[in-house]
Amino acid sequence: MSEVSQTPAPFKLNTTQQTFITTVVICMIVGVAIYPFAKGILYLASHAHPHVLDLARFQRLSPQIKLHLLAALTAVVLGSGLMVIRKGQTFHRIAGWTWVGLVSVVAVSSIFITTLNPGHWSLLHLFTGWTLIVLPLGMFAARRRNLARHRKTMMGLFYGGFVINGFIAMIPGRTVWHLFFG
Repeated sequence: MSEVSQTPAPFKLNTTQQTFITTVVICMIVGVAIYPFAKGILYLASHAHPHVLDLARFQRLSPQIKLHLLAALTAVVLGSGLMVIRKGQTFHRIAGWTWVGLVSVVAVSSIFITTLNPGHWSLLHLFTGWTLIVLPLGMFAARRRNLARHRKTMMGLFYGGFVINGFIAMIPGRTVWHLFFG
C-alpha cells in the first residue's frame, strides 16, 4: 500500500486571482446597487467638467464629512507611499502607525455620516465595521512578526477600503464627485 495520499491537493487561488475575483464581485454588487439610478448617474457623468476642489462646496460640508475626506485623502497618499517603500525600516513603522491613525479617523468619522440614507446607516457602513475589526488584526500580526498576514491585511484594507470606496465615492452625484467634477 502506498503511503502517498491519493486525494488531490485542494484547489487554491493565488493572490492576484483572489484580488481579481474580489474586485469583480464588488463591482457586480455596486452595479446592482446603483442600477436604479443609472440614468441619472450617466446624465451627470456626461455633463462632468473636472476642476480643482470646489472650496465653497467643501466649506458647506458638515465637520464629520470634512474630517472624513481630509483623513481619507491623507491616508491614500501615505498608503500609496507605504506600498512602494522598503518595509521594516523606522520610516515604515512611523508612517504605518500614522496610517493606522488616519484609517481609524476615517472609519470612526464615517459612523456619523448618514447623508446617503438620511438619519440611518447605509450598506457602505459595513466597510466601517469591517475596518474597525480588521485594522487591529493587521497591527497584531505585525507585532507578532506574522509579516505575511500583516501585509495581506493592510493591503486588503488599503485597496478595499480606499481604492474601491474611492471609486464608490466618485460616483456622479455623490459629494466627492461634486467637489471635483460637478
